[in-house]
This record gives sequence, structure tokens and C-alpha cells, in this order.
Amino acid sequence: MNIVNNERQPVAVIDPATRFLSVQDILDAMVTAQYSNNCGGLVIYSESLGEAFFDLRSGYAGEVLQKFSNYDMKLAVIGDFGHCKSRSLRDFVRECNRGNRVFFKPSLEAGLQALAVL
Repeated sequence: MNIVNNERQPVAVIDPATRFLSVQDILDAMVTAQYSNNCGGLVIYSESLGEAFFDLRSGYAGEVLQKFSNYDMKLAVIGDFGHCKSRSLRDFVRECNRGNRVFFKPSLEAGLQALAVL
């Protein structure tokens, strides 16, 4: 976990090699970022989340995003989402990007920019 000073509040950037195998793994990272480092946002690379996150039928993404809402923390997921095959996933990404808590962005810079409005 790398802490980046991003405008008004620090943001934790998770190393792309990190793999989250459960909601609890993500929750542990959130708690460490928020309570140990005073971060208001977390940046996670899409490859860290695994395929289950992007299969909306699994419910995994909803469970993860609910944790971000419960802990009042923002999330930027970094990856190439322009080639999503699933219509529901494309719609999900688009709706998240219209909101103010979860963002799907193509680069770290774009993710940090989205989280700068904490």
C-alpha cells in the first residue's frame, strides 16, 4: 500500500500485484488505509479484484461496494473497461462513474483525479 497525498486527503494505492481473494481482504485494506493512514479513498487495479468482481451475477462487486459505502470511503478501480463484453457490466461502470463514490478509470492519474473531490 502506497499513500499518496491527493489534494485535501491522502489516498491509498494498492500495488497491482496484490490479489484480493475475499471481501474481508478488501475490508482489511480499507481499514488499514482509513484508520492507520487517514485515507479517504482507495485505488485498486482491476487485476487485483479477480474475475468474480466483474461477474455481476456473483454479487461480489455489490458486497464490496457496500463496504465502501458503509465506511464512507471512495474507490477508484484502474483498468481498461472500454472492451467490457457484458452489457450489464458496461452499464454498471457507466453508472458508477456518474456517482461520487466509486469510479472505474483507465489510469492511476485519472483515478486519483476522480478521488480528489473527496
